[in-house]
Amino acid sequence: MSEGFGSPAPDAAVYVISVAAELTGLHPQTLRTYERMGLITPGRTGGGGRRYSFRDIELLRSIADLTASGIGIEGVRRILALEQHVDALRRRNEELLHELAATREALAQARAAAPGPRGPASRLPAVREAPPGQAIVVWRRQQHG
Repeated sequence: MSEGFGSPAPDAAVYVISVAAELTGLHPQTLRTYERMGLITPGRTGGGGRRYSFRDIELLRSIADLTASGIGIEGVRRILALEQHVDALRRRNEELLHELAATREALAQARAAAPGPRGPASRLPAVREAPPGQAIVVWRRQQHG
């Protein structure tokens, strides 16, 4: 969080259980139960008091919405796990897209700097732009020794 006044960082554990309960519309005992079940892990003060972050509040609201729609706690647990998995896959996909873009740029620079087709450039892989959703295959000539 930056210095000065403003909203706390999304992960800053600042809300006491009564405020978290009010913000989510859940009873404090429900929050304690969700913690015992492992659905939520609030921060703790030195004295052991629970402190919830904005992200915790959002998660509790999601749990409340799911249970209100008739989904049981085990279903909620599975949905939350799948959402975390999807988020991790999205992040990895973004990393790979950035890596691919950097590799294409490096290849383009190497091809531009290389001498004619009979020199070292002939050993560079040929890459064509692939339409979104299609794979790219990199071919390398086999060296005969």
